[in-house]
Amino acid sequence: MPITPEVLDQILKDYEKPEDLLSQDGLLQQLTKALVERALNGEMTHHLGYEKHSPSGNNSGNSRNGSTPKVLKGKRGQVEIEVPRDRNSEFEPQLVKKNQTRFDGLDEKIISLYARGMTTREIQGHLEEIYGVDVSPTLISNVTDAVLDEVRAWQSRPLDSVYPILYLDALQVKVKSQGSVRNKAIYPAFGVTLSGLKEVLGIWASDNEGSKFWMQVITELKNRGVQDIFIACVDGLKGFPEAIEAIYPTTQIQLCIVHLVRHSLFYVSHKDRKEIATDLKSIYQAPTLEEADHQLEKFADKWKEVYPMVVKSWRNNWVRIIPMFSFAPEIRRAIYTTNSIESLNMTLRKIIKNRAMFPSDEAVFKILYLALKTSVKNGQCRFTIGAER
Repeated sequence: MPITPEVLDQILKDYEKPEDLLSQDGLLQQLTKALVERALNGEMTHHLGYEKHSPSGNNSGNSRNGSTPKVLKGKRGQVEIEVPRDRNSEFEPQLVKKNQTRFDGLDEKIISLYARGMTTREIQGHLEEIYGVDVSPTLISNVTDAVLDEVRAWQSRPLDSVYPILYLDALQVKVKSQGSVRNKAIYPAFGVTLSGLKEVLGIWASDNEGSKFWMQVITELKNRGVQDIFIACVDGLKGFPEAIEAIYPTTQIQLCIVHLVRHSLFYVSHKDRKEIATDLKSIYQAPTLEEADHQLEKFADKWKEVYPMVVKSWRNNWVRIIPMFSFAPEIRRAIYTTNSIESLNMTLRKIIKNRAMFPSDEAVFKILYLALKTSVKNGQCRFTIGAER
């Protein structure tokens, strides 16, 4: 039903300044209170079957029994309302249900702020400053914890049967465990589908890399429907090659060249870094495997006396470096580096760097999942999280 100008003029007849409309005791809050209470009284009339003070309620077996005060919190502040009661305690209000303390929309606002990396205390202060809503840290935690069921369902959802490329990378976080704070590696896994979409397959946490941990991860992917992975692009994860070859024996392991170059330059003095980087580029950008072998030998002859650790690293990892030379340049560019997922990882790192530590692994999964969901929804990254399955 449209609201007529005459009704608006009557409502606004005493309006003089914005505070009269928007403050905690302003017109909007008064209207909200009046409309909610009028609707609840209408629900009570429908429940009892007669109007207030109507003689038809005499000896009806139930009647009105005053009201109960309640404070509702929302994006426009707090509203104190009176919820009608009946003597038989049978009335179940629908607009404001029993035990409800928040208007629709506040939970979504809390989750949105949490997904952007704000801490519980920061969210509390933001809601108080912007909306005039006093929300306890416990309530914020309860609202965000409600996402955990969604996270668990997402983490166990069915996956495609084939992923041509699988990427694995690590994020470092601090997690409180058994009274102490420990460094922990969080591993998002990303797959390229047959249609070319980049999909986040899941998130795993580990105190220590090792074949046992990676066997659990790969087995989980297998149980969720993944029958084959053509190429796995990783950053020298300890125990991962053995684990994936045990489950997917035909999968090729490709070390991330960019990470290997960065690792190599760590051992190089500043004055030699540019020259070393150029010489390494001649290896991994060689057009053929034969030429790459030749360039590696040239590099070793030139630098083995000065930087033996760098030469040793490339020779020891050579079998995991060369798979890319079997592919055309377009595919080679996609698999010799995990940089294709760096934009998303950068977004995730921005979120977690605001936290000195996390109280549990679940807290990490919760915020990373919400950050992924928000980034995909807002078009900040060209990924899918597969939640549409």
